[in-house]
Amino acid sequence: MNISSVAVSGEAPAPADAVRPMLYIQDLSKGFTLHAADRRVRGCEHISLSIAPGEFVGITGRSGSGKSTILKCIYRTNLPETGSIWYDSAAFGMVDLARLDERRVIYLRNYEIGYISQFLDCVPRTTAREIVEASAAEAFDDPRVIESETVRMLEHFDFPRELWDLYPNTFSGGEKLRLNIARAMVRRPRLLLLDEPTASLDNASKVKVRDLIEQLKEGGTTMLGIFHDLEFMEGVCDREYNMQAGEMR
Repeated sequence: MNISSVAVSGEAPAPADAVRPMLYIQDLSKGFTLHAADRRVRGCEHISLSIAPGEFVGITGRSGSGKSTILKCIYRTNLPETGSIWYDSAAFGMVDLARLDERRVIYLRNYEIGYISQFLDCVPRTTAREIVEASAAEAFDDPRVIESETVRMLEHFDFPRELWDLYPNTFSGGEKLRLNIARAMVRRPRLLLLDEPTASLDNASKVKVRDLIEQLKEGGTTMLGIFHDLEFMEGVCDREYNMQAGEMR
């Protein structure tokens, strides 16, 4: 896919450390206006964070503290109100995701940045196998590799073969979440955002998610995740921050 350079590409302001970051968030704020209730809801405020290539940073905090808002601003599900989100793209160099045009945002979602949410969103009447295959096809060109990676992921998460060619609207909540994780991780993205990836999983499935996270770290994937499960994060995250009332502590 040929995309020309963009005006918001360039060099991010240097963070405190000397390592060129994969992701550098500078004074990010995002709120929401509820027009029907004539109310202003705080999302996140004045967030600054630098993540080095291959690093895994975790964010904890109570529900409603603003954790997911940060991830959605990075992924551009939400448009930030103030601040910058500098990302070191393989295709475009340093770009500010807060101001990047939609065409390039879509490219980065397809080829560089993965997002795991608690909810499975997929094309209707698409089987579990097809969902993972379509994601693998964005990362690999060889049909044999696409097939083998799809099988590897479905087997890793213990999906019985009789489920592979069924539509996921018949799956349980835990099965849908496992499929969502398989779809995101099969691509081996450069940057992976994880929004409560173990929220509805049993302990055995949590271990499998942890195994894949460790494999991605070894492969150089940079990760930013939010969790309530502090025990799961021990030994996985390189650094941890806590969110309180929209601010990072």
